[in-house]
Amino acid sequence: MILFPAVDIQNGKAVRLKQGRAHESTVFAESPVDAAKAWEEAGARWLHVVDLDGAFDGAAQSRNIVRDICTALAIPVQLGGGIRDMKTAEAYLEAGVSRLIIGTLALEQPELFASMCQAFPGQIGVSLDAEGGRLKSRGWVEDTGMTVDSALPRLLEAGAAFVIYTDIERDGMQCGVNVAALEHLARLSTVPVIAAGGVATLKDVQNLYPLTRTTSLAGAVSGRALYEGTLNLAEANAWIDAQAGAQK
Repeated sequence: MILFPAVDIQNGKAVRLKQGRAHESTVFAESPVDAAKAWEEAGARWLHVVDLDGAFDGAAQSRNIVRDICTALAIPVQLGGGIRDMKTAEAYLEAGVSRLIIGTLALEQPELFASMCQAFPGQIGVSLDAEGGRLKSRGWVEDTGMTVDSALPRLLEAGAAFVIYTDIERDGMQCGVNVAALEHLARLSTVPVIAAGGVATLKDVQNLYPLTRTTSLAGAVSGRALYEGTLNLAEANAWIDAQAGAQK
C-alpha cells in the first residue's frame, strides 16, 4: 500500500481545498517545490500533484512548477488537473511526470482518452470524483450524469492503467474514508485503485489496508491531514511496512 502526499497548486502556492471548492483554500506552503521536497525527505514513495488552476480553467497553468518539482525529486510524481489534450499530456510526461490522472477528458471525450491511453501505455489513469454517488467533472462543478458503475467498464476498456477515487463530500474535511464505496469500486476494477478524500488518521489507513489484500486497492492520497499533523507519514509508512513484513 502506497501513501501519496498531495501537493495541490493554486496561484503558484501549495494549498488544500475543502470539498473541492476553489474559494475555500488554505495555503500550506508558498513554494510547492519546497512542499514536495519536504514530503520526499519525510519518506514519501510517490507524490500526488494537482494543478487546481488547470482543473478549474481547463488549461495547464502550472507546467513550470511541475517541471521544477520533478527535477527536484528522486521519487515518482503523478499529476492531475487540466490535462485535456494530447499535447498537454505529452508536455507533462516530457517534464518528468511519471503518470497522468485524467478526469474531465476521460468522461467527456472517451475516444480521445482511449487514444491517450494507447499513446502512453501504463501512464494514464482516470480520476473518478463522486458526490452522492454521481460523478463530477470540470473541477467537480459539473454533474456528468454517470456513476462509477456506469463509467468504469468503458474506462478500463479504453486502457486506464489505474483509478483514483475521490469522495468529494469527504475531501479536505478529515472525516474518515468511505470504505464501502471504495470496496465496491476496488472489487469492480481490474487495475490498481487509489483512495482519496477523508484519509485523515492512521486509523483510516488501517481501515483501508485489508482491502489491499482482497481487492485492487493499492494506495491512498492524503493532503490536509498530513499538513496539519493528524496523520504522520513516517508512522503510517512504518505501520504499512510492518503489515507487509508480517505477511511474509
